[in-house]
Amino acid sequence: MIKSQDSKKITLWTRQDIKSLEHLRRNGVIRIKREHLKEKFDEISDYIIKLYNWFVEAADRMVPRPKNVEFPIWCSISEENMLRPTEHTVVYVLEVDESEIIYFDGTKWDYVLNHLYIPKDEEDEREYMEHIRNKGFKDSFSIMDENIGHFYPEERRKVMDSWMRVFEIDEWNIFRVQANIWEIRKDMIKDILYYNK
Repeated sequence: MIKSQDSKKITLWTRQDIKSLEHLRRNGVIRIKREHLKEKFDEISDYIIKLYNWFVEAADRMVPRPKNVEFPIWCSISEENMLRPTEHTVVYVLEVDESEIIYFDGTKWDYVLNHLYIPKDEEDEREYMEHIRNKGFKDSFSIMDENIGHFYPEERRKVMDSWMRVFEIDEWNIFRVQANIWEIRKDMIKDILYYNK
């Protein structure tokens, strides 16, 4: 993470579809829409969108979402760990006011993607695993299964409540910490990196 001379501004990197350049030219802003996610995630888009909806609701309580914004924009906090431009993408180098950034733990986000309980620590994980085994489950993914999950609303709620820990940064490093912003405005863009063969 690079803090610019104005300590309120943070440099972030985000890889986006090259078509975003046209959105930026036409609208002066880039926003992620449902159709972008459908195109990007294809067959698993409905699954991903449900989880993104959870993220949007949670993140909106921390950094209010601007009107007409559907989904956040994923960003890297370091140049070393950013996603590099590929043939049909560009990377925007952004300077963003810190108050507009939602930091989260990417490792914990993997728990959300897999419908798993995010433990507070090792002891909490051990206690939770013992708790669900005593109820006849092998893991929290079983509880979140849509075919049977509605029979266990308290267990589902416990798993989903644990997901808020995605915003708790236990270990600040460029491999774990990611950032989200709601939109990319022209005034945020400091550079655009293109794919070079």
